[in-house]
Amino acid sequence: GDLDKVVNLLLSLSGRLARVETALDSLGPHAPAEDKVALQEKQRLLAEQLEDAKELKEHVGRREEAVGAMVARYLPTEHLQDYQHFVKMKSALIAEQRELEEKIKLGQEQLRCLRESL
Repeated sequence: GDLDKVVNLLLSLSGRLARVETALDSLGPHAPAEDKVALQEKQRLLAEQLEDAKELKEHVGRREEAVGAMVARYLPTEHLQDYQHFVKMKSALIAEQRELEEKIKLGQEQLRCLRESL
């Protein structure tokens, strides 16, 4: 459960940070200074939060190793391999699910825009 939460947090923060950076890059030379300052502050805060989330992921990783060592004492080799595979794949599948959800959301937005333009 913690792994799910931390991976989702990392994905969310990195996505938000990317959007803020894109918004900063798209500001023209005549953009109000307060807009630029606000975006830079948001970027700074998101970068700090992302670093904190990375530390959380490392902590969860250490806990995962401790649990894995304990589980290894009780499971036969083939079940242990299944468990290890499950843990490794879980993060990848969460990221893939998030990516697919974003693609669906983008597709729905594009479809809505197309309908409105017709």
